[in-house]
Amino acid sequence: MNSLLTSLVTIAQKKEKSVLGLMSGTSMDGLDLALCRIGGHGAQTTVELTEFRTMPYSPRLKKQLKGIVSVPECSLEEVCLMHGYLGDFMGQAVLEVLEGWGREPASVDSIASHGQTIYHAPAASHQRPGFPHATLQIGDGDHIAQRTGILTVSDFRQKHTAAGGEGAPMVALVEQMLFDDSGEDQLLLNIGGIANVTYLPASTTDAGPVSGDTGPGNTLLDEAARRFLNKPYDTGGECARSGAVVEPLLAALREAPYFGLDLPRTTGPELFNWEYVRKACQASGVGSITPENLLTTLTEFTARTIADAIAGIHPSGALQVLVSGGGMHNVYLMERLQRHLGEASFLSFGEKYFNADAKEAVCFAILANETLSGEGFYTGSAADKRQKKIHPGKISFPN
Repeated sequence: MNSLLTSLVTIAQKKEKSVLGLMSGTSMDGLDLALCRIGGHGAQTTVELTEFRTMPYSPRLKKQLKGIVSVPECSLEEVCLMHGYLGDFMGQAVLEVLEGWGREPASVDSIASHGQTIYHAPAASHQRPGFPHATLQIGDGDHIAQRTGILTVSDFRQKHTAAGGEGAPMVALVEQMLFDDSGEDQLLLNIGGIANVTYLPASTTDAGPVSGDTGPGNTLLDEAARRFLNKPYDTGGECARSGAVVEPLLAALREAPYFGLDLPRTTGPELFNWEYVRKACQASGVGSITPENLLTTLTEFTARTIADAIAGIHPSGALQVLVSGGGMHNVYLMERLQRHLGEASFLSFGEKYFNADAKEAVCFAILANETLSGEGFYTGSAADKRQKKIHPGKISFPN
């Protein structure tokens, strides 16, 4: 047998693996690296987060990514170059953090790399007959494997779309497997650039799990802060707290047909970007607006669309909501969510499980473990005859 396949079988059969999850989200603020000790697979999976670090992106790298991420037109040469460059960057980041943690690359069984999404196009968004759901991530897994010498699993979302899924939210597959507390209803809310939810009902109900993207999370808030405050984000929502909601603009922002779609649904900065805000201002007749009022209105937009999605899943209101993502640090946004979902109790995901900032990187580490040792996942619900079983990642061998 090929020696690489022999090593793959050896890793796949291990009862416990060391897997390093890499995550770079729509906010593009840095690379999350979560080293996990994972036992078993499927419903018997156990996970321990042993190390975590976020490596910030340089202003130069952010600028390079912004030129090709979620834009309708860009340089194909730049996309090609950045695919390999980002893979090398991520591989070097892995080597640096392992050295800082006092660990050898040989001690890691696998890397799980989400990559950087540069375009997400579910059918409901592109509306082009004959074309499937599509998504594209860069940060070549082969470059990561060659740079580190560690087997690398990547391209998770492409596997999902190839089987008929929308490519998101992928972490919901893991959330249903790991965090389902059969004794009570709970909802996992992640507020990144885009906000997403996974509802896990108690076993005493007839309801099944539900997941999907609610709409914008931090993406519009951060862009407004960059444009008007010359800051990467509105710290704690302080500027937004000092303004007032401009109701005609809020109404225009909430008009997108996307909000009429049932969960599961997916979206991204391809829809919710600054052009979306500009058009909403034009449609609402808001010719000028102060930075404070704009941030207040955008914060309310994020809060209400999240609250609307949660209320649609669980209308009774009495619900435990576990929050992760950068938005959980926006105090004003969290206050508005509590205002709209008064009966819900909010707490950090980390209060019940592990570091909330590491959650998505850990989830992709679990997906890599399932690729190597699991039985696969189904796209769609059990009642959907078109559902397909997938092993969610592409394997890149080192050397």
